[in-house]
Amino acid sequence: MAELGFAPSEDPFVVQHGGFYRRWLSMIEDLEELKATVARLEGTSQDLWVPVWREAGASHEAVGDGLEAEGDLAAARRSFLQAKTYYSIGRFPGAITPVKAGISDDCNRAYRKASAHLDPPIQVVGVPHEGKDIVSHYRAPAAAGPDDPVPAVLVMCGADMFKEDRGWAADMSLDNGMAALVMDAPGTGENPFPWAPESVTAWEAALEWLAARPEVDGERIGAFGISRGGYSVMQLAGVASGKVKAVAANAGHPFGYRMSETELDQYIENANKRASWVFGESDGPPAFETTSREKEEEKFGRWALSEMGILDDITMPVLMINGKHDHLAPIGNIYFMLEHGPVTGKEARVYADAGHCAFKYFDDWAPATFRWLARKLSR
Repeated sequence: MAELGFAPSEDPFVVQHGGFYRRWLSMIEDLEELKATVARLEGTSQDLWVPVWREAGASHEAVGDGLEAEGDLAAARRSFLQAKTYYSIGRFPGAITPVKAGISDDCNRAYRKASAHLDPPIQVVGVPHEGKDIVSHYRAPAAAGPDDPVPAVLVMCGADMFKEDRGWAADMSLDNGMAALVMDAPGTGENPFPWAPESVTAWEAALEWLAARPEVDGERIGAFGISRGGYSVMQLAGVASGKVKAVAANAGHPFGYRMSETELDQYIENANKRASWVFGESDGPPAFETTSREKEEEKFGRWALSEMGILDDITMPVLMINGKHDHLAPIGNIYFMLEHGPVTGKEARVYADAGHCAFKYFDDWAPATFRWLARKLSR
């Protein structure tokens, strides 16, 4: 990890901190294998992308099958998780075509294999909302029950990382005596609701589902999210302040911070570079839309927490984390939150030599975040 260079970018042909593979680096055991796999890529369209990552995932899945047959369940789980992660790279940014849906199924299968022997097990549950079910993953400490309810964490996924990629957050919740509900974000995975400001109600439904569990203390529910999930955490904190008692947001945008002219130009340049990559059919559209000053102003008016008028309602303990050189969620969002809303209750950690979500320091902030949530949700 320490030998990787750093550059805030979306170049899928380079493995570096702050770059495209930041999403998965903490989940990869052998970085040399990752770099060797990346070196084999000849393009990002699904015909050139998916077979490379499927082959890598299948090799780990086969090893896991063998280890499971031998009874080495711990080693089998590690292999299945490696398979899941390589399949996850292959499905990026999601099941946007039938081919992508196929490798997404591979990813989910490998994750089920990795989770088959967990104790306590993962429960696949449906969170009801507006006549639909949001398929989610739930775990609770084995000793939790109506006579000894535990705090719980809603793990809020983002734009291109799904609940199968956030199982580690549930593990860390349980390590700290908390239950965890891991849910895909609106517009992704198995969440049937669109990505829209109004879809925060889906997250509120998840809080209500948790509060109704007999083994969960409904007065001690927190939330955690990364990237777009970090935005959703802060939005939820403002609209459901009576239901969520502590929130941890890694990155997130827009909170209300207005970029300088130069910063906005760089943001638009980075966003448009990201939009140049085609991850679906070779003659299909880019996976991400281009942007402009006009589009960013429209998004700000629709999405910024400041424009929603909810800053003063974020009254619970808040932990904010990010890298200083974030090209997707400018670090100014954290400083904006420290400068607005209630005077007390906010904490922040900014990593000076890291990029989006500070994945370079995952081993530092991730366990610390769940210890922090456990403390804030304690009786």
